[in-house]
This record gives sequence, structure tokens and C-alpha cells, in this order.
Amino acid sequence: MTVEEQEAYVRTRLKEEREKLHLSQMELSYESGVSQNMITYIETGKRTPTLSTILKLCSAMDLNPSLLFPQNTSDKKEAKKIILDLIQQYM
Repeated sequence: MTVEEQEAYVRTRLKEEREKLHLSQMELSYESGVSQNMITYIETGKRTPTLSTILKLCSAMDLNPSLLFPQNTSDKKEAKKIILDLIQQYM
């Protein structure tokens, strides 16, 4: 899964969880302290959220942030291999 695909997955999951809780973007904005415009930009792919923003949104929805990310074990193994390979280059 490419970075762009992962970002799209996170955006989709955020929106799904917000809608599952029957929260409008404005309500989530109020609860999280993240502007309604930023929530719109995130959900439409115009902006990429920072970790801080993701954590604020998840906290407001009482959501474990890990649920926003793909849970594919083969992707995890591939990511681990890439990280270890990068570390080896600098040792």
C-alpha cells in the first residue's frame, strides 16, 4: 500500500467513524478544537493531518488512533523490513 493509499484510508476511516457517531463536522470541531474547515480539508484530501490533529480528533470521538490505520499484517512486515533496511544504511 502506497503512502497516498494509506492517507486515503485514514481519511476514509476518520469520516466513517465521525458519521458512525452521528457527529457533524461542526460538532467534531467543537469537541476536538480542530476547525471545521480543517476537518473538511482532511476528509476531502486537501490537507494531511498532523499527528496532533489526528490525536485530537480521535480523543473527541473516544477512538483508538490505531483503528484509523490499515491492519494488514503483510503491510506491517513490509514496513518493518523497509525501516530495518533504512536503519542498516546508516550504521
